[in-house]
Amino acid sequence: MTRVKRGYTARRRRTKIRLFASTFRGAHSRLTRTTTQQKMRALVSSHRDRGKQKRDFRRLWIARINAVTRENKVFYSYSRFIHNLYKRQLLLNRKILAQIAISNKNCLYMISNKIIKEILK
Repeated sequence: MTRVKRGYTARRRRTKIRLFASTFRGAHSRLTRTTTQQKMRALVSSHRDRGKQKRDFRRLWIARINAVTRENKVFYSYSRFIHNLYKRQLLLNRKILAQIAISNKNCLYMISNKIIKEILK
């Protein structure tokens, strides 16, 4: 039987996995089997947490808008403020509203006053 010299394909695959797992601690960055398992786990976590990150940021923006609206009685609540924004077709997303609420409260008050004037008409 002839001697088989293994090619470079397997070595390339292992080095690629090791480069991915180079920042992991202990055996998770050194041993091939554990690095492949940790790589799969890391990719699953990153995929799951991308969706979670979107939810978390939306919650943060809502909390910021709600705090500012309740602070100076712009409207009595966040939900009423958003409802009236949609009613008046002032389409601003929550991210922009949160940035306005933090950096320039006067601008948010101007928006709310515009809504109030249109309600009173």
